[in-house]
Amino acid sequence: MHAQTTAAMPDEAIQTSAAAPPVAYVYVSSTIPGNGPISTRKNQINAFAAAANGQLTPVSGSPFKDDVVGMAVNGTYLFGSTRSGIYVAAFRIQPTGALTWTTSTNMQTPNGSGCGGNGPLVLDHTGTSLYSMAFAGDDCSSEDFQTFQVEKPTGFLQYVGSSTPLFFNYGALTFGASNKYAYQATCSDYRAFYDGVIDIYKRQTNGMLERSNVVSQIPSAKSGDFYCADVASADPTNHVAVEFQRINTSQELPDGLPQLATYTADASGNLSTASTRQNMPSVAMQYVYDLKMSPSGKLLAVGGSDGGGGGGLQIFHFNGAQPITRYTGLLTNAEIDQFYWDNASHLYAISSHAGKLFVFTVTPTSVSQAPGSPYTIANPNAVIVQPKTPHP
Repeated sequence: MHAQTTAAMPDEAIQTSAAAPPVAYVYVSSTIPGNGPISTRKNQINAFAAAANGQLTPVSGSPFKDDVVGMAVNGTYLFGSTRSGIYVAAFRIQPTGALTWTTSTNMQTPNGSGCGGNGPLVLDHTGTSLYSMAFAGDDCSSEDFQTFQVEKPTGFLQYVGSSTPLFFNYGALTFGASNKYAYQATCSDYRAFYDGVIDIYKRQTNGMLERSNVVSQIPSAKSGDFYCADVASADPTNHVAVEFQRINTSQELPDGLPQLATYTADASGNLSTASTRQNMPSVAMQYVYDLKMSPSGKLLAVGGSDGGGGGGLQIFHFNGAQPITRYTGLLTNAEIDQFYWDNASHLYAISSHAGKLFVFTVTPTSVSQAPGSPYTIANPNAVIVQPKTPHP
């Protein structure tokens, strides 16, 4: 169940908005309100159609009683990982944005580790290969990426293989423009020891990911510190934005606010950078939870927490190989967990702590909150966006 706040609009404007086709469908998984611990309740999918001005209208039949958490879309299907960590369900996206279940795939059977886990879900640029992170190793302290081929008739996921497990490498994947390489950054804190590098995976002809031996530079920190790569997001050409947290070597604690670097990928996937601690801008929150490049590659969104229940969402200008530059301050003070762009300059962000779905219209020259935003959704835990307009 959900409630939403809408701005007053003239009847003529409402009729015009209703007649126009949506620019995107927005899906938010949330835990159904009720009694007892939240871990014992089921989830549902709240579905919305987004108008050209970013205003949201619930899709007929929403919310859908589907107990999923992480989600991914490829234009035809929405894939959702179940809270049990066992299955990924496929739902066909209807022309109205409604969801119809088609099949579910047991993700633990091919892995065989018994460790569970099937998220976050990531699709390659073609939408034909789905990657699911799974725990592995004798003590389930490592992670690998399972590769599945999407079967078009039903959305069933055919297992292809798994990458070599790595210890504490739980960062999300981002695919480079060529679709041949994927990048992952994880700043892990294991028993008060921080470690964070940029891992690079090569996509094989069958879609399977193999960790590559290509290299990536890490900027030099001030004396007594080191940079820990935390989150990465690729642009539509050959660049990758990476968020770094500076760590004090002796105390093994964060030192200052996170900073943003930009990398250039060559044809072999190698990453090089001209980013330095002097030209990397700082973000306005202590803990970055998500980092997403706009479809145009000109804007970079950063969201997260201040560690005390607040946080925010901030936009930067992304300039390819040139240093990233500040654009906005915090667009909200709410802790932001996850967000996605559509192809019509809208950014959709959820805050589990605040129970809100925010919608912003963002261009390189202006930023505004969309009509009706923020929307109230109890216990949101994941969001995904299916654009309906062409890539800019």
